[in-house]
Amino acid sequence: MLHAGHDDAGAVFVVINHLDGTHTLLGPPPGSAYDDAGDRRFETRAQGLAWPDINARIQSLRNTDSDLWAVEVEDKTGLAGLSPEARD
Repeated sequence: MLHAGHDDAGAVFVVINHLDGTHTLLGPPPGSAYDDAGDRRFETRAQGLAWPDINARIQSLRNTDSDLWAVEVEDKTGLAGLSPEARD
């Protein structure tokens, strides 16, 4: 866990560590946090970034939402089973 937010609130961001020095940042898209099936929705916020850049983005997000959650998952080849939505 990179940052624990409020127990009952806060957006969830996932950092995928690809174990090659690059990271992908997933976060909630605009609108509802959940889809019709009750699964949490994500969109790709950044990809291919080094840790200092990802960390700076998380810190910037925390400046506007101190309740956010940030978790890190290691996955060399994918997005840890998550299926981000395409950004418009």
